[in-house]
Amino acid sequence: MKEIGILEVGGFAVGQAEDREAATGLTVILCDSFAPCGVDIRGGGPASRETPLLDPRAASVGINALVLSGGSAFGLDAAGGVMRWLEARDIGFETGICKVPLVCQSCVFDLGIGRKDVRPDAAMAIRACDNARRDGMDEGCVGVGTGCTVGKCCGADYAMKSGVGAYAVQVGDVKVGAIVGVNAMGDVFDIDTGAQLAGLRTEDGRGLRPSEQEIYSRVDGAAHTGAVTNTTIGAIVTNGAFNKAQMGKIAAMAHNGFARTIRPVHTSMDGDSIYALSVGQQQADPDVVGTLAAYVMGKAVNRAVRMAEGMCGLPAMKDL
Repeated sequence: MKEIGILEVGGFAVGQAEDREAATGLTVILCDSFAPCGVDIRGGGPASRETPLLDPRAASVGINALVLSGGSAFGLDAAGGVMRWLEARDIGFETGICKVPLVCQSCVFDLGIGRKDVRPDAAMAIRACDNARRDGMDEGCVGVGTGCTVGKCCGADYAMKSGVGAYAVQVGDVKVGAIVGVNAMGDVFDIDTGAQLAGLRTEDGRGLRPSEQEIYSRVDGAAHTGAVTNTTIGAIVTNGAFNKAQMGKIAAMAHNGFARTIRPVHTSMDGDSIYALSVGQQQADPDVVGTLAAYVMGKAVNRAVRMAEGMCGLPAMKDL
């Protein structure tokens, strides 16, 4: 197994745009052709668009693009901009009357870090599509990662800055990568060593403490201060040739990457969602790809906090 660049998986481009002053942004995956896609949603507060397209019983064979954005449910407007950008290039599902671009989207809640009245919209999405690259992608506090934070079970005073991360590997001819915006209520741990990298800070703000222990102290039902203001959203991309049902299973296995690097995770205060896209024609075993998906997702989560920088009064991992 060797590490490769996320765009070396092939079959797609990545565009990003953000508003630094408002601390929000989006990341767009533009597929070269209809990409069979599955999704697995395990958090209690997701914000998503066109999810029924990914049901194996739905007629669509794939999607044209996936949007990961800030803005909570307000940010779902951004997918309209991607649709307009694709329509202008005659890309979409042929209906006999016109081509309808198929675009799915999920959002993180970042309204509390910058400006709550500024969210990703169609104009920002078009800008991201215009900026789409095939030679790599920026990580950290860009795109969907612009407003991402972690360690929020005691509120913003003890939280830390996070971002967007990516990681990919190749085994033989099979390539698997992950892109993720980490906006978790919980803490982030190194997938290889188990060490806490970021999350809930100590009372003096200079160190780290485990969110799990804080939550255990509220076993009597005391209210969480984290509210439903979190969500970690990501995508697996592989050159393996799979159908929607198989990609749904790979997305489910990729959640093991969340479980290995984020604690706690999949709570009622998170909207954790993972998509999985088949962007190639390489023959592969879905269980092997699913196992790799969990690993690269965990590594991408780690990169999201390692590449972040302090913003809006919140420190990042590199600041502690």
